[in-house]
Amino acid sequence: MLSRVALRSVVARQSAPTALVARTSSTDACGVRDEKNFPRPVRGEPGKVRLGFIPEEWFQFFHSKTGVTGPYTFGAGLVTYLFSKEIYVMEHEYYTGLSIFVMVYYATTKFGPKVASWLDKEVDQIETDLNQGRVDTLKSLEEGIATEKDAQWRAQGQELLIQAKKENVLLQLEAVYRERLMNTYQEVKKRLDFQLEKAALERRFEQKHLVDWVITNVSKAITPDQEKQNLDRCIADLAAMARK
Repeated sequence: MLSRVALRSVVARQSAPTALVARTSSTDACGVRDEKNFPRPVRGEPGKVRLGFIPEEWFQFFHSKTGVTGPYTFGAGLVTYLFSKEIYVMEHEYYTGLSIFVMVYYATTKFGPKVASWLDKEVDQIETDLNQGRVDTLKSLEEGIATEKDAQWRAQGQELLIQAKKENVLLQLEAVYRERLMNTYQEVKKRLDFQLEKAALERRFEQKHLVDWVITNVSKAITPDQEKQNLDRCIADLAAMARK
């Protein structure tokens, strides 16, 4: 088991620069992590063991060569060899250690699951607290994005309103232009009508003056004898007409 821990520590040291590069590359300028390509590391569970401390890989290694009983036979033979050759002397400290091992094993099997469950809850709570800031940041960023989209939508509405105001101003300018054009037409028409009436009045005055002048000159040219002759002739014509 110690060898496996050492192997994992060596692998962790070798993969630390790679993990740092991956973490750096998985984060953009805004500090938002790419969860799809670079997921967050999760807590690893311990490997499967037998007899409480022997890794499963040890038994699998012997199983392909000696069968199922190979690792147990090797362990029993090794312990017997150590004890028989007094490489491991069973003095009073051995029994003290054996007693401590029994007590530790009993405490582990009796209280281990409860302690592990309580520690898992504490770890989950700590992880939740640590992720809460990230969740709040993401929520605030999402709210900011929604607010920005709403502001963009309002800006588009302002553009439509400005376009409508421009069209309204153009319509007002067109109405003022047509009003001024009508005023110009009316003023020009008034002046032309004035000139026409003036010309007609001058023509009437000229005609009246000419008629008066002709009548006056004709009246001056007729003598009393001519007037009497004309009067008699008119009376005669009237009498002839009356007889008919």
